[in-house]
Amino acid sequence: MRLAEVVTDGFGRVQEVVHGAVEGLSADQLSESPAPGANTIAWLVWHLTRVQDDHLAGLMGTEQLWTAQDWLGRFGLPFPASDIGYGHRPEDVAAVRVDSSELLTGYHDAVHEATTAWAASLGEADLGRIVDEAWDPPVTLGVRLVSVLSDDLQHAGQAAYVRGLVLRDT
Repeated sequence: MRLAEVVTDGFGRVQEVVHGAVEGLSADQLSESPAPGANTIAWLVWHLTRVQDDHLAGLMGTEQLWTAQDWLGRFGLPFPASDIGYGHRPEDVAAVRVDSSELLTGYHDAVHEATTAWAASLGEADLGRIVDEAWDPPVTLGVRLVSVLSDDLQHAGQAAYVRGLVLRDT
């Protein structure tokens, strides 16, 4: 299996969980908090997609799809364009409301497509390239990819868990 196939498979798994977590849910269900101050499905999926879009656009040297394809305007959230959800408080989480699961999956699918198209160009030698010197040791492309994939999978799994909580009484 080539590196591009591994990256594509990993992010494909995130996409599958994202779709499974949101499809068929109403806007209210997507925004339901399982406990006071807890993350909602809408926030979790928005956040994991924002992180992937932000971090991988940086690796690709491209504009984030959030602004390039005006997902920022489509979502209409009360945050600056650069906001990816890091450090959000409960009131910020509650502000992430969407009209449908299709908005979440549409943005996620666009980011996934850009990710996998770029991944097709990766080779083994790319993994050691330094992409962030602000850390000690500096962060390599390989480490950044694993970091984003790990974060995405955790949040997607959380969204799937919250779906179970939201649907438990239906």
